[in-house]
Amino acid sequence: MNKFLNIFKVPDLRKKVLIILGLLVVFRVLAAIPIPGINPIKLQEFFNSNQLFGLLNIFSGGGLSNLSIVMLGIGPYITATIIMQLLTIVFPNLKKAYYEEGAEGRAKFNRIARLITVPLALLQGYGFLNLLASRGVLEPLGSLGFLANVIVITAGSMLLMWIGELISEYKIGNGTSMIIFAGIVAGLPHTVIQSFLNYTPSVLPTYFAFIVLSIIVIAGVVFVSEGERKIPVSYAKQVRGNKMYGGASTYLPLKVNQAGVIPIIFAISLLLFPQFIAQALSVFSSDLSIKVNEFVAGFLNNTIIYSALYFVLVVIFTYFYTAITFDPNEISKNLQKSGGFIPGIRPGQATTEVIAKTVHRTTLFGALFLGVLAILPNITQLVTGIQTLQIGGTALLIVVSVALEIMKQLESQLSVREYEGIF
Repeated sequence: MNKFLNIFKVPDLRKKVLIILGLLVVFRVLAAIPIPGINPIKLQEFFNSNQLFGLLNIFSGGGLSNLSIVMLGIGPYITATIIMQLLTIVFPNLKKAYYEEGAEGRAKFNRIARLITVPLALLQGYGFLNLLASRGVLEPLGSLGFLANVIVITAGSMLLMWIGELISEYKIGNGTSMIIFAGIVAGLPHTVIQSFLNYTPSVLPTYFAFIVLSIIVIAGVVFVSEGERKIPVSYAKQVRGNKMYGGASTYLPLKVNQAGVIPIIFAISLLLFPQFIAQALSVFSSDLSIKVNEFVAGFLNNTIIYSALYFVLVVIFTYFYTAITFDPNEISKNLQKSGGFIPGIRPGQATTEVIAKTVHRTTLFGALFLGVLAILPNITQLVTGIQTLQIGGTALLIVVSVALEIMKQLESQLSVREYEGIF
């Protein structure tokens, strides 16, 4: 509590927090402005019958549920960033620019990601609106009206991307994550109200069990998010002139969940892909498009099949993303260059193998944890039979991860100012 109050005692830090809160309020105002031509009854029916779009609503910051002008959220920017990270594998020069050229290389990387975001937002906007129009959610507006909506929601996505970057500049959490965080938190009051409206005394033990399990799951998310495997590292002593350097012992931290929520995003994108293919087929044959769409919807609306497929995809993508973002060979080389070594292990290939083996073991636990967490809402609904009760899920992982990151950033800035006061 003292640390929280100290935030508002430091003028510079107080100003940063208030500006960030103001930007998040602007985002929530934009998320409340709908595009024209919406059929609210059809919209509610569509979201109730489609689990995937409920997940996408999380990443849009809650803007998709009412088809606001920022309905795409920062999804296109996240997709563009993922594409750029995948391209670092194909193009070594891009990888060198991102990892070795420091701030200038990362700025170049981000510029390219922004440029890719525009066509992605246009394509996603067209796909979403075309799908919604085919389901009767959007009333016919004509070609010009349809095109205007695509341009408006594309501009809304770019505006959110800019707001996210403004938030990131204040060094209190990641702007993209905070926008998603704000959307999830803004939806909590509605979820609580719905739970109370559907409350029945006969299932009182179920509600108590839900509260207890929720606390356990939140504690588990914090534990795994903060969990890391520490590999001991020692540095050889070196004599330079009349002084001796090195000889210290430290450790190499390997996080249990290195991939974060990226595997879940990958899995959702892949599960949505067949529906977009079905919409694309409407250009050639409307009957074929309807048949394919009905088959895909029937397949994915089966909770057991959907949950099993979702779990497997999350586990696979966790390994995949960890493999492309964490290079044991590069870590081994950097240790060797700085005179570091793992006690009892020879530098070079042997060190690489030890690090790779450790990463595979920790990733297995992290992948299984992410997979279970992703399908936990479905498991809860199957067991309890109450649609409003959902334990775990992507939203909880994002909220806990962002809250921990914000807490660390604020504590870091408070610590710096305490030292400044002492000096």
